[in-house]
Amino acid sequence: MQFSEQVLVKNHQFCVINKLSGQPVQPDKTGDTSLLDMSEKYFHHKLYLVHRLDRPVSGLILLAKKPASAAQLSNLFKTRKVEKTYLALVEKEMPETEGTLIHQIDPSPKKNNKSHTKEDADADTENLAVTHYKVLGKTTTYTLVQLKPVTGKHHQIRAQLASVGCPIKGDVKYGARRGNKDRSISLHAWKLSFKHPVSNEENTFEAPLPEDSLWQACNEFINKK
Repeated sequence: MQFSEQVLVKNHQFCVINKLSGQPVQPDKTGDTSLLDMSEKYFHHKLYLVHRLDRPVSGLILLAKKPASAAQLSNLFKTRKVEKTYLALVEKEMPETEGTLIHQIDPSPKKNNKSHTKEDADADTENLAVTHYKVLGKTTTYTLVQLKPVTGKHHQIRAQLASVGCPIKGDVKYGARRGNKDRSISLHAWKLSFKHPVSNEENTFEAPLPEDSLWQACNEFINKK
């Protein structure tokens, strides 16, 4: 895929990029070219991260074009004024067709960068992780789940799904049977919705599904919802 195809929206304040799984959002110790590097090269302009995605995850990333815009947009994420919608292909079946996952997330991930959960909703609210979910469809092997995280803890969706016995396809760190060949995990940051802090304009962005055949087969379920 050409990088120009990953650019979904561009205006004078920000751009919206469809990150491919395996792309690091920002430079890391691997030295691989990051999404931020590619975006700055494409736009010939310094850009600013306002949120992040794990490297094996695909989907929407918002990049600000100015420091002031970055501060405003970052604050929307921090104050939970951005509705984030993910899609995941998970092993096994969810506990219910629709519901809310509530766990405590370990605030101090171990050296392997893995978060740990416990079902104790009455404990410290600072570490509470809340995610609404809805089952959209099932293949012969996997379940397609729509997820809307309310909080933003480290590996929140990955850890919570694993805690109910439904690890994400390919996510061996959290108990998947096997990894995906491209080292991705089948978690896609599908939609972002927010009201612009200055103009009050409603913004909703959607990233097309990854191009592999299993994800593309899921379009049938999405179109029916």
